[in-house]
Amino acid sequence: MSDDPARRPGYHHGSLHAALTATALDLLDEGGVANVSVREAARRTGVSAGAPFRHFADRDALLTAVAGRVLEDFGQWQRAALADARPDRPAMWTFGHAFVRYAARHPHRFELLRTTVYTADPAPEIREAMRAIELQVTDLIAAGQNAGMLRVGDPQLVILAAHALVYGLSQMVVDGFLPAEHAGELAEQVLDTFGKGIGQG
Repeated sequence: MSDDPARRPGYHHGSLHAALTATALDLLDEGGVANVSVREAARRTGVSAGAPFRHFADRDALLTAVAGRVLEDFGQWQRAALADARPDRPAMWTFGHAFVRYAARHPHRFELLRTTVYTADPAPEIREAMRAIELQVTDLIAAGQNAGMLRVGDPQLVILAAHALVYGLSQMVVDGFLPAEHAGELAEQVLDTFGKGIGQG
């Protein structure tokens, strides 16, 4: 019987991929993108240095898988926020508020998303995950417009404006320009201002 844990019965098909991805996510949370390496993920998972390459072509492929896990976690975070949303706020407001709070709580994950999602050519699995989130947000905007809580208009323009707002605010928090401990409060104030509009007439 092989001494390679990747070949042991405990590792059924696909489980090593998930284990390495989870370990790499831990490495990311501990020290950022630069802290993630295939070799260290293998060591912590308890497999040989070559075992990960049966599942990931290189470090970038591992980071893409981690980004997918982050997007899954972000989706769960958003669903929890929406389930506990304030009735006096549009669901879109809740989504944006949760976006900034997630970035403040997980700055290294936001760093990874910045380089894997917010790029000219994201991986196909990332594009698919982002498309699912975009459809969710589009539905939130349509619901808000139908309920009279959001101004009627092109949902795609609303998405772009709101996304730019919360992404920029999140980046300012992650960069330390704004205090992370006040991210929720700042997001609330900024989103309220955005919702009211800044023009007169």
